[in-house]
Amino acid sequence: MGNNMKDMQNNMIESFQSFFGKEELLAKVIECFPYPIEIYAPDGTSVLVNKAMLAEYHAISPYMVVGKYNVFKDPYIVASGQLPVLKRAFKGETVFFPDVRMPLEEISEWYGIKDFDVEAIYQDITVFPILDGEKRVIYVAAFLINRRVYRGKDEIEKAKEYIETHWQEPFDLSETAKAAYLSKAHFTKLFKKHTGVTPHEYYTNYKISKLKEKLLDTNLSIAQAFAACNMDYNGHSARVFKNKTGLSPSAYRKKSE
Repeated sequence: MGNNMKDMQNNMIESFQSFFGKEELLAKVIECFPYPIEIYAPDGTSVLVNKAMLAEYHAISPYMVVGKYNVFKDPYIVASGQLPVLKRAFKGETVFFPDVRMPLEEISEWYGIKDFDVEAIYQDITVFPILDGEKRVIYVAAFLINRRVYRGKDEIEKAKEYIETHWQEPFDLSETAKAAYLSKAHFTKLFKKHTGVTPHEYYTNYKISKLKEKLLDTNLSIAQAFAACNMDYNGHSARVFKNKTGLSPSAYRKKSE
């Protein structure tokens, strides 16, 4: 897989380089290319974005980007510490950035783009120079391939399934976020957006729902019902139950009878 991707990128770079002296034809090829591509002038200013790039970020017009965006002044890139590596492409070297999380919120703010239909995009980015006959850099191209696209709901369903499968175990945010293939911070924010509660609240609510089922079994003492849910029957757990149901465990059992 990795070698195939690298071969494809190398072939694409060679193809683009073969268009030297045929800028108009190169522009048409880039425009119709199925992957997002952005072309920069030697000073880092965007001079061309293709249809796939505009579609990726819901931009209405290339004029929202072309002439306005400078990759060297991108605060996200500056903060990442990758600017020195990026500048190597402007000196004639091909550089590769694997599995980069795109800053969708910042992109939305910069260009006034609304209604992204995705929550997170991770991309492999290849940045390579287009050289003239004397091997001077005349343009630099950034070629983006989506590695993972998260649209939110599917990832949250995976997390809910993980919680509901592991409800008898202590809550582990890291493992739950990993089940959704998201970072802990992004996962927590996304989970609350889609469910209205934090992951830990969802876990607690689900655990209480299982405890309520056990309390209906009169063959079990209240302590045994708690133990069946891997919970100690003590003042703290009884208060948590009452906060969630409005009743103490014993009162809930009597009401159910």
